[in-house]
Amino acid sequence: MSSIMTNASAMTALKTLRKTNTELTTTQSRISTGYRVAEASDNAAYWSIATTMRSDNKALSTVKDALGLGAAKVDTAYTGVKAAIDVVDEIKAKLVAAREAGVDKTKIQAEITQLQGQLKANADAASFTGENWLSVDSGAAGFNTLKSIVSSFTRASDGSVSVGTIEINIASAFLFDARANTTTGLGVGILDALHAATDITGPPAYAAGDLVVDQTMTGPTVFSVSTLDISGLTNSVADTTTLEAFISVVDGALSQMTTAASDLGAAKKRIDLQSEFVTNLIDTIDRGVGQLVDADMNKESTRLQALQVQQQLGIQALTIANSNSQSIMSLFRS
Repeated sequence: MSSIMTNASAMTALKTLRKTNTELTTTQSRISTGYRVAEASDNAAYWSIATTMRSDNKALSTVKDALGLGAAKVDTAYTGVKAAIDVVDEIKAKLVAAREAGVDKTKIQAEITQLQGQLKANADAASFTGENWLSVDSGAAGFNTLKSIVSSFTRASDGSVSVGTIEINIASAFLFDARANTTTGLGVGILDALHAATDITGPPAYAAGDLVVDQTMTGPTVFSVSTLDISGLTNSVADTTTLEAFISVVDGALSQMTTAASDLGAAKKRIDLQSEFVTNLIDTIDRGVGQLVDADMNKESTRLQALQVQQQLGIQALTIANSNSQSIMSLFRS
């Protein structure tokens, strides 16, 4: 039946064209944004997962920055300790040279004094962002020997999140510590802790802060690595014993600093490993999110061409359907 009120063919063609135009709009949006799921309306579940994981990745990027900052602090402390080891090595060599009878100990002390000044300068300069792990005051309010470096951001299966840290105990790295020892009232760092030459027999085995000192004693028999002075020593048996005590304590300080450098190196290695893991984790999450929401550009470009052809055919079909109604007018012509 031919009707001028209802054109079924045109209605069908219009419906098909509208559907084609909708799909064409969707495909064009995917191509322009690069996303198959750009809005929650595209796929609520995938959009929710992608949004959450993108947020977690931003947190992981901050963790990576924190690890970089922590690595820089450890590197700075390690550099300072290594420089101190080199200087103390020189002091030890000078002391061994002074052991030889007839050597001018005053001139050797002039060199040692300069090296001692260098020790303090190196320790004070080993600071990063205002934080110094080598020249400290462990008695200051709020001081903590444990340094925390943010190392991870974790989301549990129940949705709760937690931040992990790497703890570094820097107590073994104190070269100069202004905290007053409760017994002596003097420094307790590796290089400023006092020792009594007369109380030392053989290589010392001590930790920073463990002082062997009698405060009633004066002169070269009470000393630290950073203050020892051989200029007044002679070749007497007693002074030779004192000089050997200097050498023994300096060697003990070298041992302590070597341990501190090893601890810092181990901490740096762990930070580097964690930083590499976080970098790989960020990349993995990015790939996972991409698989959920990224558009397949090869597929979409092919579909775009197909839909453009369908659109043109739909327009042509609608034109033909509308022209069929015009043929009815010929029935009324004379």
